Amino acid sequence: MKSRPGKQDLQSADHNSMPMTIKGAVTTFICAVVFFITGFFLIGPDNVFADDNAVLSNIKLANTRDDLFAYFKVENAFNEKNIQAIENGIPTSFTFYVTLFKTTSSLLDTKIADIRTRATIKYNSMKQEYTVVCQWKDTPAFITKSFDEAKTWMTEVDNLKVAALNQLIKGDKYRIRIKAELEKVTLPLALHYVFFFVSYWDFETDWYVINFTY
Repeated sequence: MKSRPGKQDLQSADHNSMPMTIKGAVTTFICAVVFFITGFFLIGPDNVFADDNAVLSNIKLANTRDDLFAYFKVENAFNEKNIQAIENGIPTSFTFYVTLFKTTSSLLDTKIADIRTRATIKYNSMKQEYTVVCQWKDTPAFITKSFDEAKTWMTEVDNLKVAALNQLIKGDKYRIRIKAELEKVTLPLALHYVFFFVSYWDFETDWYVINFTY
């Protein structure tokens, strides 16, 4: 897996909203009644505005009294090939990676959380229904006849718990890295010819990095 920080896009959180939207200039802000983050900024990859590459957007952080949560969205995750595979009943999964480090002046950062979670979509042609399972949600499955709605469930990650706040130390610096990828699938033999160019619909985003001081 590659890590390509690229250009720095200095952003901050909205003082009054939950979750906190990253926008504007670097500043100090209150995250909730129990903790605050300073020096918050996002480092994205160079190709973030490419039309045909999968990218992450709407990256936000929020918290309850006890836990830190991440929110983000995958753009350009669907194309003609993977939609064709889904419509043929092939279960398709997006995997999301979120890691949290305590940064130090040395090269040896301390890993606090290492999360790997998944969203999976499967189409039932008999019922003409899409079933989406999001591992990070309490709901067993979402079922809809709308592909647009199913795509939203697949690409919008919300309320993803990153770590308990008691794992963080006031005044220390931290880094969150976020990435998404389309899991490679094993096709039934009958579909190998139809999806001969299946590798062309794989995607993997760059790592997105958020640095902050607790």
